[in-house]
Amino acid sequence: MDTGDLPRKGTKYLTFEAREDIGSNPSDNPTMGDVINARFGRREMMRGMLAGTAMSALLGPTALLASREAEAAAPRKASFSFQEVAHGVDETHHVAAGYDADILIRWGDPVLPGAPAFDPMKQTASAQAMQFGYNNDFVGYAPLPMGSKSPDRALLCVNHEYTDEEVMFPGVGVEQQKGKFARMTRDLVDIEIAAHGGSVVEIRKVRGKWVYDPNSKYNRRITGETECAITGPAAGHALMKTGYDPTGTRVRGMLNNCAGGMTPWGTWLSAEENFNGYFWGKVEDTNPNAKALKRYGFPGEWYNWGQHHDRFDIAKEPNESNRFGWIVEIDPYDPTSTPKKRTALGRFKHEACQIAVGKDGTVVAYTGDDERFDYVYKFVASKKFNPRNRAANMDILADGILYVAKFKPDATVEWLPLVHGQGPLTAEKGFPDQATVLINARLAADALGATKMDRPEDIEVNAKTGKVYVMLTNNSRRKPEQVDATNPRADNNWGHIVEILPENGDHASTKGHWQILLRAGNPADAAVGAQFHADTSANGWFSCPDNAAVDNRGRLWVTTDQGENWKKASGTADGVWAVETEGDLRGLSKMFFRVPVGAEMCGPCFSPDDRTLFVAVQHPATDGVDQWDKFQGKLSSFEDPATRWPDFKPNMPPRPSVVAITKKGGGVIGL
Repeated sequence: MDTGDLPRKGTKYLTFEAREDIGSNPSDNPTMGDVINARFGRREMMRGMLAGTAMSALLGPTALLASREAEAAAPRKASFSFQEVAHGVDETHHVAAGYDADILIRWGDPVLPGAPAFDPMKQTASAQAMQFGYNNDFVGYAPLPMGSKSPDRALLCVNHEYTDEEVMFPGVGVEQQKGKFARMTRDLVDIEIAAHGGSVVEIRKVRGKWVYDPNSKYNRRITGETECAITGPAAGHALMKTGYDPTGTRVRGMLNNCAGGMTPWGTWLSAEENFNGYFWGKVEDTNPNAKALKRYGFPGEWYNWGQHHDRFDIAKEPNESNRFGWIVEIDPYDPTSTPKKRTALGRFKHEACQIAVGKDGTVVAYTGDDERFDYVYKFVASKKFNPRNRAANMDILADGILYVAKFKPDATVEWLPLVHGQGPLTAEKGFPDQATVLINARLAADALGATKMDRPEDIEVNAKTGKVYVMLTNNSRRKPEQVDATNPRADNNWGHIVEILPENGDHASTKGHWQILLRAGNPADAAVGAQFHADTSANGWFSCPDNAAVDNRGRLWVTTDQGENWKKASGTADGVWAVETEGDLRGLSKMFFRVPVGAEMCGPCFSPDDRTLFVAVQHPATDGVDQWDKFQGKLSSFEDPATRWPDFKPNMPPRPSVVAITKKGGGVIGL
């Protein structure tokens, strides 16, 4: 997941976040600002009318009625009762008083039987392929036994998004990109490839504490070399064929797996996000794919993998890039199963994939394209969910219709189908078949006139209310003439959350309504234009919503990712916030957990009884550490990191880790 703007003047090297978000949408599709301005006009928006009674006019009678009904039914007292964590930045993590936050598993911990103990000075690709990977992001809970609601034994499904060489490897230093990867050898590259992908680990409670079993028969590592099947409309297409795979039906590895989701039939959905960064090489103007490559930001050249592996060199293997950027479905209960890339869900920088099932069994998957000015999507499967037959559900995501959202000035949303032959999606317009529509889903969505958004990240479905929450992290590239008082804002460093209510509660419907849950940033600074509930404390507000979770009581929990921009966005570290969504307290937020300096908060996931919140602390000691008072002007290296969290040992580098949060003495999180 990304947050960064372009690097500040004086930055010594390009952090992952600074490089990944290129903002490559050249279409003239309307932005959310255009939509709102078309409804009210800029002068009224600047006066702040939309924040009050004008919202009633914007929402329309159907959405307003639904909102009032929800408020009438909602309790007037707070849903959350815990003492807030204070804003701040330091070397370690912090959790609300009365809670424990225990390290469950860390980068390098053994996952497969026979895996060696982690030794940062003697890393190898073969060892890393058996150990927990780097930069844990999405966390999913698959109960054991399968189909149960066990609150104390499960499989944890974890994405490993990307690698930070400067704090992973001794001797690499902080200028390895500027120096054209001079210190990055083939052996180090192969360790990086092995550190990507995902892990499945069995966990269980022992005397009230979670532990993982390194010898479980279920444990698995998926890496950048694990063979995956290509399924759906793009399988076998000419654009998917390579020298390694002339059939276009199998690919080595999954990359940059950010957020994800779990299905009702017990599979794990892993979302490939910033895949463009792994490729290098020159794109000639005569290349027939030049337009699509530019739209997707190729070549990113964030890594030097193409120096050692031809498949990551666009000039040598032009179609390899088309084989990444998909939702990958994995059966965690079968470690011998083949991960499946579901091309029916489209190819773009996927952030999350959340499933909703209708009363008639229709399966809908929501996902965002995490880049400035890109889109919100949903997929409606052709096949119905069968709760009594798991085998019948295993390929539900292989076929269906992908839609992209168009937000309208009357506060309705229309879902536009990405179907070959409909509207502009024809051979004459550059879309000869359905496979091309899905491989180049960004171009297809451009042609349909979808609404440009401020970096759609996680999208969560509230099963209690039917509402859908869209995390919009930020957009610092929005122009001043697009300013409005609600969404979005010029130079938007703070982000906001959009709430969608499907028409008649039917997620498969092509209609719906939208409104704003909150606008992030510091409410005490009028220039920011933030909007939280008036009772939100000085520690309760946040910036850059990224991932989210809805617990089994229908309460919303939001995690943040400010990247190297944290000093400007909030001045505090990322963390977890509990957010009220209904009733008189709607928009009230409370800080529950805070990460160590340079880290990002990812992967919130609840156990079925809501007595454990699993979170992923990613890339400690990296983002914006040169702005931290105690590390002013320096960037972290393996030898001198801003923090050595979580081990705090002189011979250990900082290690991304999954944390299990429980209430002292037991009890439901947040109550």
